[in-house]
Amino acid sequence: MKITILINCPDQSGIISTVTNFIHTKGGNIVYIDQYVDKESSIFFMRLESIFSTPVTFEDFKSNFDSQLAKKYQMQWEMHKEITVPKMALFVSKYDHCLYDLLSRYSSGELDVDIPLIISNHDKAASIASQFSIPFYHIPVSKATKKEAEDSQLALLAKYKIDFIVLARYMQIIGQNVINQFPNKIINIHHSFLPAFAGAKPYHAAYKRGVKIIGATSHYVTADLDEGPIIEQDVATVSHTHNIEDLIAKGRDLEKIVLARAVKLHINRKTMVFNNKTVVFT
Repeated sequence: MKITILINCPDQSGIISTVTNFIHTKGGNIVYIDQYVDKESSIFFMRLESIFSTPVTFEDFKSNFDSQLAKKYQMQWEMHKEITVPKMALFVSKYDHCLYDLLSRYSSGELDVDIPLIISNHDKAASIASQFSIPFYHIPVSKATKKEAEDSQLALLAKYKIDFIVLARYMQIIGQNVINQFPNKIINIHHSFLPAFAGAKPYHAAYKRGVKIIGATSHYVTADLDEGPIIEQDVATVSHTHNIEDLIAKGRDLEKIVLARAVKLHINRKTMVFNNKTVVFT
C-alpha cells in the first residue's frame, strides 16, 4: 500500500526526523519527500509518499499519526491511500475546448480520476457528454433561479460523492454555499489579462493595445472573484502579425494546457494552500 501525507505546521526542529522515523517504525519506505519553509510566516510544509510492504490498517495509521505527531507539532495534515481515485465533476457553459481536452485526457488514461457527471447551464455540451458516456445535467442559471440552481447542483454533487469540481469554462459566479462545501476543491481557468483587460472581449482589447504576451491562469475558487490561490500559469508570445482570431486561438490552447496541468497537480495531491497562496510540489 502507498500512502501520501501532506503537512503544514509552525516551523520547528525535529519535524522531518520525527515523521520519517514514525513511518519507518510502521514498516514504511519513503519513496518521495519534499519540504519547504515559508520564512515570512515561519510555516513548514512537507509532502511524503511511503510504500508499506507489510500489512497496515489505514485508519489505525491515521489515528496513530494524529495522536503521536500531529497534535504535538500543531499540524494541519491530509493523508491519502494510493487506491483512492478522486471523483471530479465538470462544470461547463458554451465554450467546450477545455471540456474536450480534459475528457480526451481522461479517456486516454492520462488523468487518474473518475468523472461521474457533467453539469452545464446550457444544453450545448449534452452531445459531448454522450460521446464520452458521462451523465449530463442541464441546470439553467438566472439571477432569479441562482439559489435553486445551486441547490440542485449540490444535490447532484452529494449524490455522486464528488471530491472536487473543475470549471471547464463555466461562465457563472460560484456561490458561497458551494465554495463552503468545496474549500480549495474548485478549480477555475481564465485568461491572464485580468485586471488589465476585463470584460466580455479581453482579446479584442488586448489586440488594440498591441500586447506582446498572452497567458492563462488556473486557480482555486474563493469568494473573491478570480483572486483565489494560483495553481498553474503559462504564457505565449504574440506580435503585430497576429490578428484577434490568432490571439483567441492561442489563448484557448493555453487554457487547455494550463487547466490540465492544474488538474493533474490536484489529482496527484501536490498542492497545498496557505494564506491564499499555493505550495506546489514537483
